[in-house]
Amino acid sequence: MHLKLLQMACAIVVLSLAPRIHAAERQTLHGHMPPMPPGHPPTGRLGAANTLRLAIGLPLRNRDALTNLFQQMYDPVSTNFHRYLTPEQFTERFGPTAQDYQSVKDFAVSNRLAVVETFDNRVLLDVSGRVVDIEKAFHITLRTYRHPTEQREFYAPDVEPSVEASLAILDISGLDNYILPHPMAHQEAVNTGVDQASGSAPGGKYRGYDFRNAYVAGVTLSGAGQTVGLVEGDGYFTSDIATYESQAGLPNVPIVTVLLDGLSTTPSSNTNAVAEVSLDIEMVISMAPGLTKLYSFEGNIWNDILGRMASSNQIKQFSSSWTFGGPGSTSEQMLQQMGLQGQSFFQASGDGNAYTGAVWWPGDDPYVTSVGGTALTMTGSGAAYASETVWNTGFSSSGPWCCNGQNTNSAYWGSGGGISTTYSIPSWQQGVPNLASVGGSTSKRNLPDVALTATGIWVNYFNGLSGSFQGTSCAAPLWAGFMALVNQQAVGDGKPTIGFLNPALYAIGEGQSYSSCFNDVTNGNNTWPGGSPTKFFAGPGYDLCTGWGTPTANLISALENFAGAVWVDFSVAGPGTGTYADPYNTLALGVSHVGSYNTIAFKGPNSSSVTTNISKPLTMTTFGGPVTIGH
Repeated sequence: MHLKLLQMACAIVVLSLAPRIHAAERQTLHGHMPPMPPGHPPTGRLGAANTLRLAIGLPLRNRDALTNLFQQMYDPVSTNFHRYLTPEQFTERFGPTAQDYQSVKDFAVSNRLAVVETFDNRVLLDVSGRVVDIEKAFHITLRTYRHPTEQREFYAPDVEPSVEASLAILDISGLDNYILPHPMAHQEAVNTGVDQASGSAPGGKYRGYDFRNAYVAGVTLSGAGQTVGLVEGDGYFTSDIATYESQAGLPNVPIVTVLLDGLSTTPSSNTNAVAEVSLDIEMVISMAPGLTKLYSFEGNIWNDILGRMASSNQIKQFSSSWTFGGPGSTSEQMLQQMGLQGQSFFQASGDGNAYTGAVWWPGDDPYVTSVGGTALTMTGSGAAYASETVWNTGFSSSGPWCCNGQNTNSAYWGSGGGISTTYSIPSWQQGVPNLASVGGSTSKRNLPDVALTATGIWVNYFNGLSGSFQGTSCAAPLWAGFMALVNQQAVGDGKPTIGFLNPALYAIGEGQSYSSCFNDVTNGNNTWPGGSPTKFFAGPGYDLCTGWGTPTANLISALENFAGAVWVDFSVAGPGTGTYADPYNTLALGVSHVGSYNTIAFKGPNSSSVTTNISKPLTMTTFGGPVTIGH
């Protein structure tokens, strides 16, 4: 007996002296805690047997190379200018490795999470599982809370999730429902007085060909051969779209519904959400009635929608009039992928007038074109453009939700604009003249970039209803439709599509063709009493109410020519100054000097002369024909 006790004691000593085996090192995934007030107490725990669907995001590889390539792809001087990648090329160069993707799959399965969807670019993995298994996998507890601004409860993790450090996981969507998908359209009375009732719909509201008459009068382009994709958080009734097309005299455009995240083909009972979907579809068709197809991507996880859009490379223009929460690192990656693939993304800038703090995402994201709103006046009954002012309703007590985080029961609706608290000023925005004088920032991202009609919009919706709506959510899909016209012309002329639009927009806005390509909205403001009484006011050129303004028909060719700009090298024989006389109504984007070569880029339309050091005389060929440069 004593011998056994001695052996046991020795064993204990040996075990105590043995090297300790540490648990696998873990990494904390940040950004999953909702912005709740300090000390906000939980009301309980989410039921352990409840099932949640999550979207696990993986980090891209070669991040520095990706950033550099994006810059080059939208720099006319670069040899990579508009040389877009296919989704397969993007995945090969920047996507997570197949091994990393498999490791995340194995992690999910080993933690009793079912893999419900995979993505070709390996950036997302959708899983579902019981709350008890999700909590164990990510070392969290999912608690319930009373929402601080909405009349509902929500769930969220009590701490940031963590996983083994060896796993390539960037973030996880679906661990909370603090922010639900929100549409931004607001119904308005038929006679609000906000807009000058001058359209062809009941009450003088705008629909159908009114938008083409106002902004692209005389243009025969219809979007033929192009497709548009819409971010949606709900469904629509096909009968409403057919009724709108019939009443507005529009052709029938085929619509493809892409259902994600378990959404049903039957629209929900949320009238405003269903109205938003109809509104978006009807605005696109109004501006581009000859589209080959229109895609409605319907889901409730933002990253799932973006992921499916990024893989749909045949679609070159997208629009979003919703917010799903954010920002998220995985979301940012997919917006960059779209830009590298030559896809444009338009995001409504929001309806809360001037931002006084953080801008809701992705309205201020540097990889989207942020769209503000105007109040349009037309001549006759939707016959022609007359004038515009900044959309700003003043105080309203009937708003269900406001995009800048103000009181959700009362909102000052108007064109969202302001300064990002998150993103630095992008390179393409740094050359804006007099930016500080209009209240903008020279160090942070300013928004919006452009604008379009945002009030007095007639909509057929919710299985037989019709009425007038307002919001920047009307303006964003109109821009997507306009972009389809641009890309139709570019492709027809054998040139690349425009892709990420902002570099081209700002080059034109800062050039001498600005006044012919944009309606410069110089009247109005997006101030609101009590919150921002002095910011911001419209003025000549760029401002933080409507950006550069609204498009004219001339912008179509200007954007096409930007995409087809030709750069020509020539030798410098000696000192001297020469002038390009611009006989083909084109614009020299700029001049660079490398060694014994100078470089000039030409695009149009514009009228100007560019002076540079050249040999004399020199004849070169551009897409507009031969041009002689000399003294």
